[in-house]
Amino acid sequence: MDYNTKNYTEQGGDKTVIAGTLEIKEGATVTGLPSSFTPAENQAPSVADDITTLVSEFNALLLKLKAAGLMTAD
Repeated sequence: MDYNTKNYTEQGGDKTVIAGTLEIKEGATVTGLPSSFTPAENQAPSVADDITTLVSEFNALLLKLKAAGLMTAD
């Protein structure tokens, strides 16, 4: 009987393949990932009373997402 696994480490240990689900439990830590993630600037909850103000607040959110690199720039 043959066994084929979805998750494996290649010979020598230089590469690990995960084809299933990787679940990281609460309290676990991950090291070695790039720290280049920049959170977007905070966007206050909307207090818009009209569509014009809502559009303005929404566009401000889009600009913040783009500035943080979380959305492709125009």
